[in-house]
Amino acid sequence: MTDITNDQVDVRSYRMSNIDMMRGLVIIIMAIDHVRDYFYFSGAGVSISDPNIDAAFYFTRWITHFCAPVFVFLAGTSVELMSGRRSKKELAKFVFKRGAWLIFCEIVIISTAVTFAPFGEPAMGGKTILFLQVLWAMGFSMIVLSGALFLGSRACLMIGIAIVVGHNLLGVVWPTGNPFGGGNDPAWITILSPGSFIVGPFYAMVLYPPIQWAGIILLGFGSTFIFQMEPLKRDALLRKIGFSFVAAFVVIRFTGIYGDTNLWQSQELGIISTLFDFMDVTKYPPSLLYALATLGPMAVICSYADRWNGKIKDALVMFGRVPFAFYVGHFYLIHFLSVLLGMWQGFEAGQLLHMFPFYPHGFGINLIGVYGVWILVMAIMYPFCLWVAKIKSTRKNWWLSYL
Repeated sequence: MTDITNDQVDVRSYRMSNIDMMRGLVIIIMAIDHVRDYFYFSGAGVSISDPNIDAAFYFTRWITHFCAPVFVFLAGTSVELMSGRRSKKELAKFVFKRGAWLIFCEIVIISTAVTFAPFGEPAMGGKTILFLQVLWAMGFSMIVLSGALFLGSRACLMIGIAIVVGHNLLGVVWPTGNPFGGGNDPAWITILSPGSFIVGPFYAMVLYPPIQWAGIILLGFGSTFIFQMEPLKRDALLRKIGFSFVAAFVVIRFTGIYGDTNLWQSQELGIISTLFDFMDVTKYPPSLLYALATLGPMAVICSYADRWNGKIKDALVMFGRVPFAFYVGHFYLIHFLSVLLGMWQGFEAGQLLHMFPFYPHGFGINLIGVYGVWILVMAIMYPFCLWVAKIKSTRKNWWLSYL
């Protein structure tokens, strides 16, 4: 009897287990960063650019760099994998609505989860914070892709490469903003730079400028042909591309000629601090070197994904098939747990009904505790995500495509 694979069982047959596994891997890594934000007693005040930072904190923060670029890249890949099931017009309509839905969710659902202050944040003059990060950037990118896909995958690949490689050219002339700058930035600069601006009663905090992320989703859309190759050829090409990206990162970063506004230098504290500075590439917005340093290793890991089996892979694939449910749920759960911790530490609940940078002085736990909370979060999210995954794998309701 022929074995039935996960892809054959899933009625959404355009899915590929290795892509879902990679998506699952990056979202659980992402959860570490968000737990750190809300629980680490210095989480909001320590930067990996600090030469005095300890290795454990640096590693914890740096590994989360992989999450957004891999997630956005694979979102583009998943769209192209749908093309055999929909006409271009139908696909464009779906992707446009999906993008608009993600932007709505960022503004209404995620911003509320992050702040627990939907009616105004006192630290921001009573304005309601709109926290525009991953879903905002992905939604914008999908709207761009909904039009660009009519040009074909090859054209999208070329446009994506041009944006990812070339956007740093604008860095010397484009104004820079500050998400915590009081909302005084012009709204237009947040297309390419983080910033903040005020619209009526809302304080828009833009951490993810959308144009660069649109380049990454177009790159993913145009690269889908790689994942449709015969497995041995696909994996060999992924490794070749991945190691080439890593090599390009090392060479370009070492020379300092291009690709990131944050130049590295030898540190007086020694080789470890110098290495930390070397790897401190710009995420906001994602520089060329940031893209190379994250997409390269993940291409290599993805090339070995089909060789992995067992319960860990099955769990990663499951999480990767319900990323939206995980993303929304884990934000509310993390913030709620942080409120419980604050009350246990003697604070009033109202002091924690804010975005984490405004948490009271003295709140928090150490990094070991952060990892403990992360394990708890994953344990709570697992049965919920498993339930959603089972529903999505056995039903064809149209609305499940938006979850």
